[in-house]
Amino acid sequence: MVVGYGPGEFLRWLHRRRGPVVSLGFGSSRYVYLLGAEANRFVFANDELFRMREAFAALVPVDGETSLIVSDGPDHRRRRRLVQPAMHHRQVDQYVRVMVDTADETIDRWRPGQVVDAYQEFRGAIRRSTMRALFGDRLARDADFLGRHLQALLDLVDRSPQLIGAHRALRSPLWRRAMRARQVVDGWVHEEIARVRTLGADSDDQVLALLVRGRDGDGGGLTDEEVRDQAITLIAAGYETTSGAMAWAVHALLTHPEVERRAVAELRSVLDGAPPGAEDLARLPYLRAVVSESLRLYPPAVVSVRYVAQDFEFAGVRVGAGSMLLYSPYVTHRSAAVYERPLEFRPQRWLPGSPEYRKVGPHEFAPFGGGPHRCVGSTMATTELTVMLARLLGRVQLDLVSRSVRPTGLAAMRPRRGLRVRVRSMT
Repeated sequence: MVVGYGPGEFLRWLHRRRGPVVSLGFGSSRYVYLLGAEANRFVFANDELFRMREAFAALVPVDGETSLIVSDGPDHRRRRRLVQPAMHHRQVDQYVRVMVDTADETIDRWRPGQVVDAYQEFRGAIRRSTMRALFGDRLARDADFLGRHLQALLDLVDRSPQLIGAHRALRSPLWRRAMRARQVVDGWVHEEIARVRTLGADSDDQVLALLVRGRDGDGGGLTDEEVRDQAITLIAAGYETTSGAMAWAVHALLTHPEVERRAVAELRSVLDGAPPGAEDLARLPYLRAVVSESLRLYPPAVVSVRYVAQDFEFAGVRVGAGSMLLYSPYVTHRSAAVYERPLEFRPQRWLPGSPEYRKVGPHEFAPFGGGPHRCVGSTMATTELTVMLARLLGRVQLDLVSRSVRPTGLAAMRPRRGLRVRVRSMT
C-alpha cells in the first residue's frame, strides 16, 4: 500500500490538467509551480535566475543567517566548499559504527509484544547518531536536551512563511518560546566551538572540528557564526528529514512482506547477523534499493522553493522576477512519464540487471534537490537509513499496528500520528 499526501496529489492533478507551469496568486503572493522532470532540469541548470535567501527566509530563526540553505552566490560557494569535506563519503564511512551502536541502543530497549512508535524511536536515534558524529560521544549525552530545544524551533518553522511572519510580528507565545530555545541552543553550540578552537577536539573525525579547522584555497575558514549555522542546519535538517524517511521505509517494508523477506535474506547472506561496516554497504544492493524507492515515493520535501531574481521563460510561459517558484520532487517521482508503474513500491527498479532497471537523471530523482544547492548531507542521510534499516531487519520482526497512516509536514513529510508497530520477536 502506497500512501498519498493531499498537497502532493493536488499538484499531480494540476500537472495533469494544466501542464508544467501553473501560476497561483498575484503580486507579492504570486507562486509559480514548475512541475515535472524537465522543470526540475531547468531549475537545477539555471541557478543564476534564482535566490535562496528570500525563498527560505522562514528557516533563518532555526538555521541562522549564514546557513547554506539561505546562502547565495559567492558566499554559498565558499561555505559549501568548507562544509563538504565533513560530509564526504569517506568521512561518512567513519560514522557507520556510531550509527550501528545508536540503532542497537534503541532496539535493545524493546521487548516482544511491546508496541512502539517506530517514527519517534528512530527520530531520537537519528538525532543521537547525528550528535555523536558532530560532537563525539562526550557531548552526545546532551542530544535529548538539545533536541527538546530544537523542537521548539522546528515547531515554528513547520508552518507556511506567512504564518511564521505573523507569529514574528505579533511576538506570539510560539515565537517567544522558539527564541528562548534558540538562545539555549546557540549558547551550547558556541561553547563547543570555543572549546575546539582553544583546546582542540577529542577526535579529528568530528564534524564540528572539521568545520572549525577547514580552510579554503585562500586560507580562510568559517567564522564562529558560520560554524554555528552549519552545525545546527546539519543537526536539525538531518534528523528531521531522515527520521521521516526512515518511518516511510519501515512502513513500506511492513506493507510489502515480499520486499521485507528479500531484504532480510540479503542481510543474512551478506552479514549473517553481524552489524554492517562501511565496507559492507556496497554488498547490500537490495537494501539500498529499498532506501531509494522509499525516497522516491516519500521524498523529504514535497516541494522546494526558489525566489525568482530574473525574468525567464519556460515551456512558452514568461515568469517574472519577484515570484516564488516551487518545483516538486513528489510530482516527478510519481509520474508515469518518468517511472513505470509509479505508484507501486518496487525496489527492483533500482537494481542494474533487473528488467525494470532504468538509469535516471538527477532531474528525475531529486529527493535531496539538485544543482548547486543539492543537500550537502545526502550521503550521510542515505548511509544512516541503510545502516539503521539493516539493524532493524537483522534484529527484529515487526507487525504494523497503525493501519491508517497519513502524512503531514511542510518542512519534512512524516507520519501525522507516528508509526505504531508491535514487536513480534527479537534475535
